[in-house]
Amino acid sequence: MSKLDPISLRLFVHIVEQGSIAAAASREHIAASAVSRRISDLEDALKTQLLARTNKGVEATAAGIALANLARGVLHEIDEIYVQMREYASGVRGHVRVMANISAIIQFLPFEIRSFLSEHEQVQVHLQENISTNIIKAVAENAADIGIYTVVPHGQELETFPYHVDELVVITPEKHALAKRRSVSFRETLDFPYVGLHTGSAINFQLIRMAAEQEKSIRMAMQVTSFDALCVMVEAGLGIGILPREVARRFSKGVGIRVVSLDEPWARRQLKIGVRSFDALPVAAKLLVNHLKRPEQQ
Repeated sequence: MSKLDPISLRLFVHIVEQGSIAAAASREHIAASAVSRRISDLEDALKTQLLARTNKGVEATAAGIALANLARGVLHEIDEIYVQMREYASGVRGHVRVMANISAIIQFLPFEIRSFLSEHEQVQVHLQENISTNIIKAVAENAADIGIYTVVPHGQELETFPYHVDELVVITPEKHALAKRRSVSFRETLDFPYVGLHTGSAINFQLIRMAAEQEKSIRMAMQVTSFDALCVMVEAGLGIGILPREVARRFSKGVGIRVVSLDEPWARRQLKIGVRSFDALPVAAKLLVNHLKRPEQQ
């Protein structure tokens, strides 16, 4: 059990995440041979193989994946001890790791985090943007304390709380055939080329699924990685797009874009706050969840 030191656990997590002993060694400024020795000692201590060599590097065995998930939690607790003790001198007492999708970050989070920090000046909030599926996975694996995401099918068991509801709308170039419509059905939009978000985004997933239900497909002219890039492409006449109404309102100001309501029940999307276990959260994270969560939305 003496072999389960934090350095070996941290190195092991880096190896699993990067698929390479050399990359983990470089990141921690340790010789690759020393890292290999530590992993061998770890396997001896646990009496099980943790890594398997492949032609591309190394990958975790089933036991290795389980250890990596457990190690992330242990290392986070150790970091929490260090941070809290170190930061007592500067008055900071706690930090919260938040991962959220871009819809939540653009529409809701900035002012909500600002108001939270005005009430809890001794807390640090570390916010990272990601897609909903990755956020759910990160929370389940203890890589984030709190996740804020659009509800999508997933196999993880998280404790969830209601966040905001947003509404998807269609954006078109000024002179597009749909530009003067007040509302449009999703089926009607499928007659036109789309500018879509990147693969894996909740909106992209939803559109593909809804098109498949109608036995049609989306003509994706191109895919981009941000809402502002999507709006620029639509303004240039390269296709239509779908994004949250508040995002469309902000990005369409002063540019050649029209916003058209999407006449579909699924256009209203529920955003959720997800945690592994509320009771197990650090106090600062519990305070933030309570600050952000909303009454159940109808």
